[in-house]
Amino acid sequence: MTGSPGLAIEHYEMRAGALSMDVLAVGCAISRLEVPDRFGRVGNVVLGHADPADYAAGRREYFGAVVGRVGNRIAEGRFVLDGREHRLSVNDGPHHLHGGARGFDRQRWSAIDQRADGAQASLQLRLVSPYGDEGYPGELTATVTYTLSGDGELRFDYEATTDASTLVNLTQHSYFNLGGEGSGDVLGHELAIDADAYCAVDGTLIPTGELRPVEGTPFDFRRARPIGIALEERDRQLELAGGFDHCMVLPHWAAPHRAVRHACTLTEAASGRRLRVATDQPGVQFYSGNFLDGTARGPAGVAYYRHAGLCLETQRFPDAPHHAGFPSIVLRPGERYAATTVLRFDVLP
Repeated sequence: MTGSPGLAIEHYEMRAGALSMDVLAVGCAISRLEVPDRFGRVGNVVLGHADPADYAAGRREYFGAVVGRVGNRIAEGRFVLDGREHRLSVNDGPHHLHGGARGFDRQRWSAIDQRADGAQASLQLRLVSPYGDEGYPGELTATVTYTLSGDGELRFDYEATTDASTLVNLTQHSYFNLGGEGSGDVLGHELAIDADAYCAVDGTLIPTGELRPVEGTPFDFRRARPIGIALEERDRQLELAGGFDHCMVLPHWAAPHRAVRHACTLTEAASGRRLRVATDQPGVQFYSGNFLDGTARGPAGVAYYRHAGLCLETQRFPDAPHHAGFPSIVLRPGERYAATTVLRFDVLP
């Protein structure tokens, strides 16, 4: 695992067992993640830019990045904390999305610890977000630790502290295509999500506050089914988002102390690859790559069109400051924000 100073943007290589990946200093972004298929052939299963400079250029795909301070949307870029209104930068129509115009995805993280012993490799990166960054109060210190294990596991551990009350909701924005980067769309992938409800949204993709049951809707992935089949169903929520772009509500979401539990499983028949996601977060934002339009090209030289990849962003619910019943995303001095997500890759039996 090494940094590469010859590139305009530093990157760090990690390898453990059959898994290997590259992480960029900008955005803490996973730009490559290679996983074997059922025949032992290794392929990159995440989307990314062909040119590393595009990660810092302000593109809106957020390929592989850690987004924050607050992942997802905050309505009208404003919130009230302890009686004081704070105004954030708006970058998604009238709303604040994924930390704003210059969120964590566009900033350079510093590698503070790197370890590898063959069976496991880890990389820890840190970012200090100053007071007023994109409008947020408090100086926030965030760390992300990526750990690769030889048994096919990739773990994300997030931590953050602050010197004044603020908001934080970090998530990882990798787009997955288990057929391999550049192999086409993900409509044939089968997805299962352990969610009985989802966050309904309005026409600008802001949650209404309603946790709507998945029963009888295209959002019912309690049993695995192809994504393309679900997208064909007629549903007003799908029309509003142009596909899936909704937070799926996991069981025990309201428990005060959540353990790392299975959340979803994604499979691709031709390669035989399977991805199982576990997390201690209350929700998974399922995004079906609705806004990919062919303007971004990947390392294989293939343009990414609609549904070329999908995201499974483990997180607390979007627009939490405006919904009293949602899990809080407030972090206060003396507290420690901590979140964990585990990806486990293997092949179908």
